[in-house]
Amino acid sequence: MALRRSRSGTKRLAALVAAAALVLVGCDSGGTSSAKDGREQLTVAALPLTDSAALYLARDRGLFAKEGLDVRVQPVQQSIQALPALLKGQVDAIASANYVTYFQAYEKGTLDLRILAEGVRIAPHMMDVLVPRDSHLTSPGDLAGKKVAVAVLNNIQSLTLNAILAARGAGRPVYRQILFPQMGPALERNQVDAVHAVEPFDSAIQDQVGARVLLDGGSGPAAGLPASGYVTTSAFVRKHPKAAAGFRRAIEAASKLAAADPDAVRAELPKYAKVTADAARSLHLPTYPATADAAQLRRLIQLMRQQGMLTKDIDPAPLLVT
Repeated sequence: MALRRSRSGTKRLAALVAAAALVLVGCDSGGTSSAKDGREQLTVAALPLTDSAALYLARDRGLFAKEGLDVRVQPVQQSIQALPALLKGQVDAIASANYVTYFQAYEKGTLDLRILAEGVRIAPHMMDVLVPRDSHLTSPGDLAGKKVAVAVLNNIQSLTLNAILAARGAGRPVYRQILFPQMGPALERNQVDAVHAVEPFDSAIQDQVGARVLLDGGSGPAAGLPASGYVTTSAFVRKHPKAAAGFRRAIEAASKLAAADPDAVRAELPKYAKVTADAARSLHLPTYPATADAAQLRRLIQLMRQQGMLTKDIDPAPLLVT
C-alpha cells in the first residue's frame, strides 16, 4: 500500500495534533524560566524509551547543571502528543522525537523546526516485529496484507519496515495504531497479526506474552538510520541561544557516555521506564551518536521521499543547532 501525502493526509495529521493537545497533561505551567539559584529552567517532553537515556543521564550526572540549566522532564506516550505544547511554549524541547513526524510538520509549515541534538540511530533488535509463538507467520514475506501494530501511523516504524520488506521483495502489511504499552495485550487477543515494538517494550512483550521475533526492525536499509532527536523551535533558539547551546553540549556529552558505557544506560532505564534492573541488563540498545550528522539525516529524508511521506527534499543542515 503506497503512502501518499494528500489533503486527507494533511487533515489526519492536523486532527492527530489537535487530539494530542487533549491528552498531553501536566504541561500547563511549563516552559523556560529562571530558578532561584540562577540556572535556567527548561521543560522537556520525553518518551519512556531507550531513546531518552541521554536526557536522563545528563540530568542525573549533573551535565545540565554544569551548563547552567535546570531541566525538568514531562513524560508523554507519543512524541506527537507534545507538539501542541511545544508550539505554545509550554515545553521547550522534545526528547526521543520521531524525526518523521517533525520533518512532516516542518514541510507543512506547522513547525519551524530546529534539532538541538541527535537522539539515537537504529541498531540491531532495538525494535522488532513480533508475532505470537504459535503464529502461522514464519517469514517476513508472510506479513503482506497482515495487520501490524505501530505506535504512530506513517512514521519511522512503517517507514523502516516498508523499506526492509521491499529490499526482500516482500509486500507491505496493513498498519494499525496501538500505543506501545497496549501492544502485548493486542497481540494476545489476536487484534493484530504482529506488533512492531521498540525497546524496552520489545523485550517485555517477548517475556510477558511469549512472543517471538519474526523480523529484526534494525536490519537492512534501516540499519544505522537516525530515528529520533531532541527538537525545538527556531523561536526558542533565537530567544534562548545560550540555553540551546548548553542543552546540546550536555546531551552530546551524555550520548558519548552512553556509547562508551552501555551499563550506564542500563542503570538509568529503571529510573524512568517501566523496566526492572534485571530486564534492563538484556535490552538491545540503540546507537547513541555523539553529534548530529546532516548526511545521515539525508538518508532518512530520502527514504521518506521514496515512500511519499515528504513531497520535497529538506536540507537538514540549517536545522541543526550549533
